[in-house]
Order: sequence, then structure tokens, then C-alpha cells
Amino acid sequence: MLRVLYGGSPEASAKTLELILKDSVMSASVENEHYKVVGVLSNPPAAKGRHSELVPTDVAHYASIWNEARGDDIAILTPEHIKAEEREIIAALKPDVFVCFAYGHILGPKFFSLFKHGGINLHPSLLPKYRGATPVNQAILNCDSVSGFTLQKMALAIDEGDILYQQETTLTGTETAESLLNLYALHGGIAITTLLRKIAITGLLPSSVPQTGKSSYCSVIKKEDGKINWNDSAEKIDAMIRAYTPWPGCFTTANGMTLRILKGRDAAKIAIQDNTVPKNTSAVPGTVLSYNKQRGILIQTGDGVIIATELQWQSKKAMDYKSFMNGARNFIGTVLE
Repeated sequence: MLRVLYGGSPEASAKTLELILKDSVMSASVENEHYKVVGVLSNPPAAKGRHSELVPTDVAHYASIWNEARGDDIAILTPEHIKAEEREIIAALKPDVFVCFAYGHILGPKFFSLFKHGGINLHPSLLPKYRGATPVNQAILNCDSVSGFTLQKMALAIDEGDILYQQETTLTGTETAESLLNLYALHGGIAITTLLRKIAITGLLPSSVPQTGKSSYCSVIKKEDGKINWNDSAEKIDAMIRAYTPWPGCFTTANGMTLRILKGRDAAKIAIQDNTVPKNTSAVPGTVLSYNKQRGILIQTGDGVIIATELQWQSKKAMDYKSFMNGARNFIGTVLE
């Protein structure tokens, strides 16, 4: 029986864990499978909300729900750091392989020595492109036409391990970071279950190949990265809005108040089908041009027009563009900054 320790924290990673658990011997609907999840490794609970209540990660939360519903005893480990004591606890679980998706910690040789088959990482890019923490965001920001995910053998150097499996995805230019990460959580999870079955049956990790081609890296995203520069093109701002959904989100200033642009499209993508929508004007970048009841709020950029369809004033609820305009009668003509 192949024993699996799963590492991850955010919602997308919990979706992958769900697929793995439902394909394991721990699922009543699965027969003759040969692996089980003996533990999950996740970040510690974080303080959230007005009262700073400690809330577990999505992965830890899902594992606890599974335990309660199925009567299983998946060990839920949420250490701040993995030191000797934590390694002893993990070793007692007798795991054979570590499977990781968005755990967010650098792991050392003493950790990997606990696993007969080492570690397998689901990375949401076509390695060696976009090594690092924000590959999905970077692919959208760069307006890539093709992206994908990689299953790699974990190495001490970040995202430099050999490739076990890759799958390409054609991008349409409508994806958000959230939707694309969830897609890879699903497709990557299916690929992981296939891989785990092979290891369980053969007792061996499938063959892998070294990464080839030019490597590139993505930087850590900061909250201030969501600030819109209206001198940028509509295409770039469109990509920003999608790349920074759900975090950090894109924002601007209107008459001294912070305004978040939650959803928007480059008008050039719509003007092909609707000739009432201008692709560009000579107005000052940031100018709120007009309100199109069928499309949204039109805003001039440095090159092209953005159509905002969902907005949110600071400390207020998000609104669709029609509801927003009902309470912003003098918004047309405003120059956003």
C-alpha cells in the first residue's frame, strides 16, 4: 500500500486533495486501488475577520471534514517550520511519497529523506518557464496564448526538478488567475492520481526527463501591484484585472476615493461584434467616457478603452455596472488616477 503525505494550503490545492482522496482506497466508491493519504501538511491557521479568529487553511479544513465524514484519521500537520520534532511526527506516519501543490515552504534534504520515492510537485506552468510562486498570474500578465502545468520530481533548488508529466492549455484571453489555477487543480489532480496508481502498482517512480529550454522566473506579487496606471494600454489593464483576481485586485482613485475594478474587458475584444463600442478615443487616459447599458462603463486608457463591468468602492459591496451607476450619477467625465 503506497502511503502518501500531501502538502498544500489554498483552495485550489484543497480541490486537488479532494480528487486524490476520492481516487484512493479511502473512498467507498473505489475498489482495488493501492494508495492512501496518511497525512496532510499545511500552513498554520491564520487570523482573519474583524475578531482575528484563527482559521485553518482550505487544505487542513478539507482534511478535517473528510475525517469527520468518513471516520478516517488523516493526520493534519500545520507547523510554522519543519524541524526535527516535525520530521519525527512525519516519519511515524511511514509515508512513501510526498505530493505537493502550493504548500509554500522551502523543504530540505532531511525532509525528503523521509520518503522512499521523494516528492512530486504540481506546478502550474510549463517548466522551466515561470519558476516561482506566481506562474499563473505571470502567464496572464504576459498575454500568453499557451500555458499548462507540470508534474515534477521535487529538488532542493526551487522548481528545477525533472519532469514527470506536462499538459498544455490553450488560453482564450478571458481567464482569471483564480479560474486558471482551479483548472490546473482539476487536471493536475487527475494526472497525480494516475501517477500514484502507477507507483503503487510498480513500486517505482515513472521515468522523468530533465527540464530543457530557457528558464524564466516570476516575482512575488504585492498589494500595490494592483494599482492601475491609466497610461498603460487597454490590453495590459485587461490582463492585470484578470491576473490579479482574486488577489490583490486592481484599484484606482476617483475623486480621492479608492475604487476597485473587479471585472473589465478591452473594448477592442468587443468592438468586433458591437460597432457602438469605441476601440479608442482622444480623451485623457483615465477619463470615464460613457455608460453603455448593454456593455458597461467605458474608460479611456493610454491606448484603447476598458469596459468595466463590476466595481467596488472602498469598504462597500461589489456591484455590477448597472447598480454602480445608479448611485454614481456624476461619474461620467471623472478622470481616474
